[in-house]
Amino acid sequence: MPFASSSLPRCAIALAGVLLASAQLSAQPAPRLASPRASKPLRHGFAIDRLARIDSMLDAAVAQEEIGGAVALVLRDDQVVYERAVGWSDREAQRRMTPDAVFRIASQSKALTSTALLMLLEEGRLTLGTPVSRFLPSFARTTVATRTDTGVAIVPAKRAIMIGDLLTHTAGISYGTDASVRARYEAQGLGPAAGRGWYTADKTDPICTTMDRLGALPFVAQPGEKWVYGYNTDVLGCIVERASGMSLDAFLRSRITQPLGMRDTHFFLPVAQRHRLVTVYANDSGRLRRAPDGARGQGHYIDGPRISFAGGAGLVSTARDYARFLQMIAHGGRWNGQQYLAPHTVALMTTNQVDTLHGTTRGFGLGFETTERYGATGSSSVGTFGWGGAYGSNYKVDPAEGLVIVFMINQLPSGTDVIERFQTMLYSALVEARAHRLRKISAGDRLIEETVHTP
Repeated sequence: MPFASSSLPRCAIALAGVLLASAQLSAQPAPRLASPRASKPLRHGFAIDRLARIDSMLDAAVAQEEIGGAVALVLRDDQVVYERAVGWSDREAQRRMTPDAVFRIASQSKALTSTALLMLLEEGRLTLGTPVSRFLPSFARTTVATRTDTGVAIVPAKRAIMIGDLLTHTAGISYGTDASVRARYEAQGLGPAAGRGWYTADKTDPICTTMDRLGALPFVAQPGEKWVYGYNTDVLGCIVERASGMSLDAFLRSRITQPLGMRDTHFFLPVAQRHRLVTVYANDSGRLRRAPDGARGQGHYIDGPRISFAGGAGLVSTARDYARFLQMIAHGGRWNGQQYLAPHTVALMTTNQVDTLHGTTRGFGLGFETTERYGATGSSSVGTFGWGGAYGSNYKVDPAEGLVIVFMINQLPSGTDVIERFQTMLYSALVEARAHRLRKISAGDRLIEETVHTP
């Protein structure tokens, strides 16, 4: 017998006790288990209650006159996470901001012009090593302004400027506001004579005429030796014109903006759409005011000569249009079945090409600034790329998180950190990241910082 007869009563008693306890527990109401998803609704991995904090922050920025108005648009995996138009398109006219408001995007133009240039590179019309002088003869013998003990000396460039130098801003070309060259640039209608240096929308000469004059002026660094922000992409715009036989306006429209459905991206806004162009405000003293008319304020994007198509700073656009362009880049140059650029070309655009010339934590590719270390640009993942515009607008693409982030504002000078706060609060709302973490791996006497992503 497996069991002694004396053990049976004890087993029965134990079983009865278990059954009684179970019955008593069943009579009690079942405990309610908290459900994070039920209590904290998500939108594509973002906590909705945390996104609502951004609403409050932007509303306060308008109420406290930090900004006149703005449009923010965030996509994740091509799905809208956040879209908000806040404040005024024109405060004096009591015209509220709308999602389709048109903004001056200034240096956000550079990414489109760089894309146009790389299309021509893919077609074999030029290379990164092609001398700029092939398209602009005035660049055949460029010079550099060098400070000496007795003043400024103008010396010959050590080598020719190449197209690759322009794409990476390593040609030594500034916006001509440096003290060493300021007077020379102003005399040629550039530098201080061009708004804040980068503005040409009021010029009555085509951009190539202006860039031909630029080639005869001294630059501020030797080619390839420094990262210098300036007229580089305006020169590229002229090269696009001369290599393609089309105006930059026509090239961008036929090859990029029209096929992508970017109906509101222009160098000069159609007069019928003038009511959608937002007003430029200024905030340099803690108090918001309407910026003046002219090159240092409202600009000539409606009533100007409509002749100078400045690839470095001339376009107007909407948040939705610009996000569409960024989606194409984020998808390896392909959108809606059309291949605009090859994936390898996009990789060149979005991979650091300048070593440490732009800094140790940020780099620059063939058109975009790149994030080289986590923390270099807030919470953006390593590999994030983007840039901004002089009127205060900004954009980022974070491939690791599938994010396209566009923040449009027209404020000159800006005088606010609202974009930094917006981006910080956005990443703080991302509670379902893609297993994004940082780990340090010992490598001899140094530490390698590595970003790890798992699907």
